Amino acid sequence: MSTIVNYEEEVAQQALTRRATVEFINIVNDLWYDKSIELVFFRNPLIDKRASEVLNLIDYAKEFVNKPITIQDALNIAKAIQKVDLPASKLDIGKLAYECHLNPKGCVDKEAFIKKQLKNITEAKDITPKDVVLYGFGRIGRLLARELMSKMGKGTQLRLRAIVTRDKITPTVLEKRASLLSIDSVHGNFLGTVQVDKENNALIINGTTVFMISANNPEDIDYTKYGIKDALVIDNTGAFRDDVELSRLLTSKGASKVLITAPAKGVPNIVHGVNHQQYNPDKFNIFSAASCTTNAITPVLKVLEDNFGIKKGHLETIHAYTNDQNLVDNMHSKYRRGRAAALNMVITETGAGKAVAKALPALEGKLTSNAIRVPVPNGSLAILSLQLRRPVTTDIVNAILKQNALEGDLVEQIKYSMDNELVSTDIIGSTAPSIFDSKATITDGETIVLYVWYDNEYGYSHQVIRLAKHIAKVRRYTYY
Repeated sequence: MSTIVNYEEEVAQQALTRRATVEFINIVNDLWYDKSIELVFFRNPLIDKRASEVLNLIDYAKEFVNKPITIQDALNIAKAIQKVDLPASKLDIGKLAYECHLNPKGCVDKEAFIKKQLKNITEAKDITPKDVVLYGFGRIGRLLARELMSKMGKGTQLRLRAIVTRDKITPTVLEKRASLLSIDSVHGNFLGTVQVDKENNALIINGTTVFMISANNPEDIDYTKYGIKDALVIDNTGAFRDDVELSRLLTSKGASKVLITAPAKGVPNIVHGVNHQQYNPDKFNIFSAASCTTNAITPVLKVLEDNFGIKKGHLETIHAYTNDQNLVDNMHSKYRRGRAAALNMVITETGAGKAVAKALPALEGKLTSNAIRVPVPNGSLAILSLQLRRPVTTDIVNAILKQNALEGDLVEQIKYSMDNELVSTDIIGSTAPSIFDSKATITDGETIVLYVWYDNEYGYSHQVIRLAKHIAKVRRYTYY
């Protein structure tokens, strides 16, 4: 027999929930813009989120940590954070709410609870803001610009000051660049303002001037003319792929560090969260953020290597097509990539299998890899077929990965999905480079097959920014 539903009570409760969510969102924004304190919810950004998006995160958390976390719980924790004197920081309010449920007696006084949990970050950390130049303005460059400007806050970390392109800067070019930044067929409209400053050859993004610089060679640029100094240059052109070529980017007056958004030879290849602490920014001037696929699989492989050991394996990446491929059949320097990208599945190579060893030396020579480009514009899937050093079960593998997604050094890198209906469009916009599909795990003794989704544009761009903050030494205190 069906339970009688009191519709009027449900409507009233929904209104209270929405009201609490709006209040929570307002506190999130006040903390960010007034105190440079960024709240996230199990690593998911909360800045500029709508009420429905926040409530969806609450539902995810209930299943993820198996605790009845509510929007009221999050709101109470946020109010307590407002009352505590904290330095600029990034705090996972989902984790704090989870810990509050684990220790209800110790969480009666929310303000005292916050002070206890965050006792190690109550001392201010001296951070000098870092000027940033984007060298190139393609898919990754524009996403980096969006993220840098939308998360600028008080400008205490990374400051986007200029964008370098090869084309001559004309009013028409400025208008087109502004349009490409404002509107994106995959990621939607930029939640900000973009205007053109024709007199200064600049874009005004969210009210802040970003100069557009035309140059064929980095040696021709003097950033100091634009008031830029000691800049981190993020190269996303793909034109410079080794230490010698990348060194040219340091010849520009006003540049001090270089980060390339691709694998590179002769420089540290880094997957943030896995091996970034091995490289002191004071001792290196050029860094590589590796590839999107390498960033997707390496965090998961590290968990498996650390817990079970990996004998050998094969990576097959089902990858969205990229600008390197042809829109229609035409000549191409590589076999098969000349065939129409939106009409064909295209077998091609990937260096991700070998590149993993640069971040995880224990896997040197243990992985083979290949790629299949498929007719989707974004959203990719890595299939890991591995031989472990001891037998496991699906429950054991999933539990270990879930634990690493919840706490530890890889919480920003691994998102644990429990969705039975997960498909490629669902992961577009994920800030994590690895979305582990727990429902697809296959095990047979020592043999396992894992499925790792990744937004090869958005998730990777966030990894680049995480690494950029490490290089620039502007990483705030975090609590995950």
